[in-house]
This record gives sequence, structure tokens and C-alpha cells, in this order.
Amino acid sequence: MTAPDQYASVRYLVDDVQAAIDFYTTHLGFTLNTSAAPAFADVVRGPLRLLLSGPASSGARATPDDAATAGRNRIHLVVEDLDAEIARLRGASLPFRSELVTGPGGRQILLADPDGNLIELFQPAHRSSGTQAGHP
Repeated sequence: MTAPDQYASVRYLVDDVQAAIDFYTTHLGFTLNTSAAPAFADVVRGPLRLLLSGPASSGARATPDDAATAGRNRIHLVVEDLDAEIARLRGASLPFRSELVTGPGGRQILLADPDGNLIELFQPAHRSSGTQAGHP
């Protein structure tokens, strides 16, 4: 497990903390770190600590009304097989917010959590960088 000072933390405001816990742990491979539901919980995936703040949490109360809506910011999760992830998540009837986009760095699609916060699922393009030590 990553030490607490080694996490990069992101706060998402949610209406239902338990629904958010269920979404991130069931569908995106996060594990529950702590929970004070219905006010707050945090889930972890690698070095990312996602703070899920419900309406009663201090984090939600400190946010000005004009900044509290979901925006264009998103967490970015790297996946090995984007097509398989899309099929799995569509099978669970989860809402995508974009079409699949392909660019020079790879492919991506945007998924929304139950409160409209965005998650970018990203598969890097396969790059050939020549021979590396220990790799043909």
C-alpha cells in the first residue's frame, strides 16, 4: 500500500457517498480506504486517493456555488485494453460522455460517475523506442 504522503489526492463532490464508493470500487478497481458515510469516504487506486465528499462534508460546504458543478476536469486512468473496458462498462449500463477518440498519444473515452464527475479511460499508443537494455 502507498504511504499517505505518497498519494495524489483529488476531491469529487457527490450526492450519495455510498453510491460513489460502490461505483469506484465495483467498476474501476479502487479500494475503500476510509469511510464516514454519508458525509465522506476515500477510495484508492495506486497512488491516487479519491476523496468523495457528500453534501454534509466540510469539503462540500467550503466550495462556492459557482465552482461546485462538475466541469471539464477529470481523473485520468490508464488501461491496458480500452476496448475490453468499454465493453465491460457498457455491459454494466454505465454512462459514457464522449465517443472513443484516437490521437497520436493513444485512445480515450470519457465516463461519468453517478454525479457527473468525469473519468478519462486512456490506452497509450504502442510506441517503438528502439532497443532498451534487457529488451529486444
